[in-house]
Amino acid sequence: MSKLTANLSTEDRKMLNKIFLRSFTVFASCAGGSVKQGADGWLYSMMPALNRFYNDNPEKRANAMSRHTTWYNITQNVGTFAMGLVASMEKENSQHEDFDTESIDGIKVSLMGPMSGIGDAIFWGCLRVIAAGIGINMAMTGSPVGALLFLLIYNVPSILCRYYMTYLGYTLGTNFISQMYEGGLMKIITKATSTVGLVMIGAMTAANVHFNTIISFPVEGSDPITLQSYLDQIFIGFVPLCLTLFVLWLMRKKNMNVNIILVGIMVLAIILGLIGVV
Repeated sequence: MSKLTANLSTEDRKMLNKIFLRSFTVFASCAGGSVKQGADGWLYSMMPALNRFYNDNPEKRANAMSRHTTWYNITQNVGTFAMGLVASMEKENSQHEDFDTESIDGIKVSLMGPMSGIGDAIFWGCLRVIAAGIGINMAMTGSPVGALLFLLIYNVPSILCRYYMTYLGYTLGTNFISQMYEGGLMKIITKATSTVGLVMIGAMTAANVHFNTIISFPVEGSDPITLQSYLDQIFIGFVPLCLTLFVLWLMRKKNMNVNIILVGIMVLAIILGLIGVV
């Protein structure tokens, strides 16, 4: 952390720490609904910077507050990078009369897509799946540690990333984004994390989605033939894979509510159990 704070004053650190702590409230209320998403939480998180840099200029502070009431939606595990970056731009604006304030809105909007892509791939598509896989396997053995492991594996890296990203955005400034795009690092990170996430989802499907039918066919003079043995010869885990792909199709193509799908699977399992299929 020393490299990030080497050139920061005590006041800078206090401000950034306040922004980091307030960032947990960004999507707590979503009072603006789908129209503004986390705009109210974003403004609340940015107030330590606005109060500091525009302390002696109420008009500029009012303009800045109005500027930050527009629509905002970034995966908040990495969204604090945008907060730190915008805070550095607000500092520049408070010191230079000819600063283009439209660039502040522009950089915030331009970060929403790529930062959310990286954040979703790393935290929602990869880390959360890994944490859930470990936690579920522990819980299936009857250990209450499974739930605790899930929370720790997911939240500890998430909180640390929030904290460091706040400082990183403020320290590096606007040059960081252009360097990421010019070097192609943004595309590499997004593709790599997406691949890891897909691998983990496939592993969780194989490990935790089970289907074993008890249907058998009697054979005269020999042991009955079980349907499950033939399914395993075709493809081990064939039915769970088909079920997973069917659920994915319902969610992506039909936009079906996840709760309806869960209830449907539970009802299907009960019916198959009652009629003697599983």
